[in-house]
Amino acid sequence: MSVFFGLMIPFVGTAAGAACVFFLKNELKPLVQKALLGFASGVMVAASVWSLLIPSMDMAAGMGRMAFFPAAAGLLLGVFFLLLMDRVIPHLHLGSSVAEGPKTSLKKTTMLVLAVTLHNIPEGMAVGVVFAGAMAQNSGITAAAAFVLTAGIAIQNFPEGAIISLPLKSEGHTTRKRAFVYGALSGIVEPAAAFITILLAELIQPALPYLLAFAAGAMLYVVVEELIPEASEGEHSNIGTIGFAVGFVIMMILDVALG
Repeated sequence: MSVFFGLMIPFVGTAAGAACVFFLKNELKPLVQKALLGFASGVMVAASVWSLLIPSMDMAAGMGRMAFFPAAAGLLLGVFFLLLMDRVIPHLHLGSSVAEGPKTSLKKTTMLVLAVTLHNIPEGMAVGVVFAGAMAQNSGITAAAAFVLTAGIAIQNFPEGAIISLPLKSEGHTTRKRAFVYGALSGIVEPAAAFITILLAELIQPALPYLLAFAAGAMLYVVVEELIPEASEGEHSNIGTIGFAVGFVIMMILDVALG
């Protein structure tokens, strides 16, 4: 039961952020959006290093000098997996008028939600794989470390939920209730991806170091491809960089102190 609640924590963060549509009239100011995007980037990078890549290399310590291989191979596979998803799934990023992926007749609202949903997949995988590691013997990953990661992702999911739901309402795409539902549903893929990852890890236990690094690579792809560029759009500002530093430090402290 505790694992189920752990898998749902990131979704709760997204839904809570999406609920901002009921309390705020307009979408977040550009500087606030940049700060939150930078913060989310910092959390994801720190989680990729301390919660995923380092445990991956620790689990492969028996390989001696080749202990880096599962982490390196898994990371690259994660990057290429998200690159492929970006090419085959139609989606539209906030602030953009040109959709990515194959041509489609989907509504703009649907493609906006698909963009966020697509990038929630690696976060769900990260949660799933650390819980799989916590349940496995001799993995070196504790239940506390797994919950720390879910808490960190939930924290950075809060602004993501707000950033997807508020523009949907303020730009006249839909009602407040529907904007909330769309924002919240963009996060439901996380517990689903986490559950599937746990099943895969249990079926192929030796692949756990690769899966940890795979999730890290997918998360880093999202940061470099989308979050950082979006945090740097428009008028030059250092607020995104400050947000990144704050998010990185908070996640690092949580992982080292509580994990």
